Amino acid sequence: MTDKSEILDPFGEPDDESKAEKAIVHRVSTGTGWRLFRTAAIGAAALLGGFIYTHAERSQSDGQLAEEAAKTAAEPPTVEVLTATSSDPLQTITLPGEAAAWDETTIYSRVNGYVSKWFVDIGDHVVAGQSLATIETPELDAELVAAKAKLNVSVAQVAVKQSQAEFAQITEARWRDSPKGVVSDEERDSKKAAKAEADANLNAARAQVQLEQAEVDRLTALTGFKTVKAPFAGTIVQRHINTGDLVTAGSTANTSSLYRLAQENPIRVFVHAPQNLAARLVQDNATAEVAVGDQANSRLSGKVARTAKSLDANSRTLRTEIDLPNPKHLLLPGMYVRVSLQIEGEEAVQVPPAALQFRSGGPQVAVVDEKGIVEFRDVAIASDDGNLVAIRSGLNSGDRIIVNLSSQIVNGAKVKMHELNVAAK
Repeated sequence: MTDKSEILDPFGEPDDESKAEKAIVHRVSTGTGWRLFRTAAIGAAALLGGFIYTHAERSQSDGQLAEEAAKTAAEPPTVEVLTATSSDPLQTITLPGEAAAWDETTIYSRVNGYVSKWFVDIGDHVVAGQSLATIETPELDAELVAAKAKLNVSVAQVAVKQSQAEFAQITEARWRDSPKGVVSDEERDSKKAAKAEADANLNAARAQVQLEQAEVDRLTALTGFKTVKAPFAGTIVQRHINTGDLVTAGSTANTSSLYRLAQENPIRVFVHAPQNLAARLVQDNATAEVAVGDQANSRLSGKVARTAKSLDANSRTLRTEIDLPNPKHLLLPGMYVRVSLQIEGEEAVQVPPAALQFRSGGPQVAVVDEKGIVEFRDVAIASDDGNLVAIRSGLNSGDRIIVNLSSQIVNGAKVKMHELNVAAK
């Protein structure tokens, strides 16, 4: 049998150096394989140990979770509860309103003419009697001069008629006192009639003087309107004139106005109250607070001054007026405002909106007794201001009510209560 070393070495037997190299290669290859095998075995053992540990931990966790779930399922669910309280005897209702001027008027010219000068503009505050503008009236001035001239003529006519009446009186006396038989009765009657006629003419002349004087007085009074004055203290909100504008007396549809004046101190606020508040507003002077937006410094307090005492046929609301002092002019006519009315409320229990359940039979509230048993009660709503709901019937003050009730809780269920710190106020 031929040796492998001989086959591999065609030149004869291998020398000692080749044998040594082969021995080294054999030892190296044998040691490397063993180390690789040992490393792989250790890694596999580590993986197997990790898997067994993880599986054991998971099994233990699943067991604890199942045990806790079973324990939780056995316990009653926890609900948040609040204590219902009685509503405040004074009920506050907030409604939109509109501010209006205490007095507001449109000022027209009382004479025909043209604007000579104007003194105030929009936004100006004026006092009663202050001059707003002057109007030139040449036609009126001419009419006044003519009327005075007529008056002078009438006064002269009175003097003439006075002389004629005096002469007629003397003549009539002379003929009346004449001896009987000297003059005829016809002549006496004639003189008597002449005296009566002279007296009548004198009275007519005096009446004409009074008539002419009245015309002079009328025209003189009209000349006083050449200066346009403010009828009351207020603010100019509109100006429709300029220098040189022709103005016409009157306030017809074709007549242009001069100014528009508004008095805003005090000021009126109108609000339309719903039908359910009408009776209480008519009977009681409710306190009101008026605000513009959310500005704290724009709040004014007043009282309901008067109501229409009749509901609007379309909106079924009661027009209500509130009078307010407005010295700082915080409110302006035409402003939209928020009106908070304090009126006597009916006896009710207050709950937050989250406590109500709206079902097919109507609104309900879930009440919890001392044993933790849930009871659903039908309730009647008295009012709702958005933050709290007033319950007229079906609920008592002191009842524990559930808020944010889960749909899984039914009537008669047992629950565990978590009292909230805030009561239903």
